[in-house]
Amino acid sequence: MILVNSKGWLIHNKKHYKCALGKKGITKNKREGDMCTPYGTYGLGPVFYRSDRVQIKTKLKKIEIKRGMAWCDNPKSKYYNKLIYTKRSKETLMRKDHLYDIVVFVKYNSTRVKKNKGSAIFIHIARKNYSPTKGCVALNVKNLKNLLNKINLKTKIKITF
Repeated sequence: MILVNSKGWLIHNKKHYKCALGKKGITKNKREGDMCTPYGTYGLGPVFYRSDRVQIKTKLKKIEIKRGMAWCDNPKSKYYNKLIYTKRSKETLMRKDHLYDIVVFVKYNSTRVKKNKGSAIFIHIARKNYSPTKGCVALNVKNLKNLLNKINLKTKIKITF
């Protein structure tokens, strides 16, 4: 189990990693665009990654990020909170910066997708100053790679206050 608390710490196997969270904190009532990280326990995977920039070792399913890959964040779309191939989504996976060089899908609102309940919740690379995210959990690249090397298909993430 990976634990994430509102003080900005991700804990796994007694190791503490500094992390960034949503700009408006953690919420039990996640809404699309609210800038909050969703409270709860969720499965993980797959892991999307830029093979031209990073190499990763993990037991989770790995998918190389290709041009045109995006995550649908439009609540009106039938593809809401799913991987798509387009150039129109806000959540394009192939970015110029390095934040999405490694992206772990957090299985929030993914089984029976509810419109406007939030989409594109990931664990990804943090900015150097750990500035807040739009709702994701973010770690520095070294710690994210270390975490990926230690987790497996049964590992869950628990986000709590």
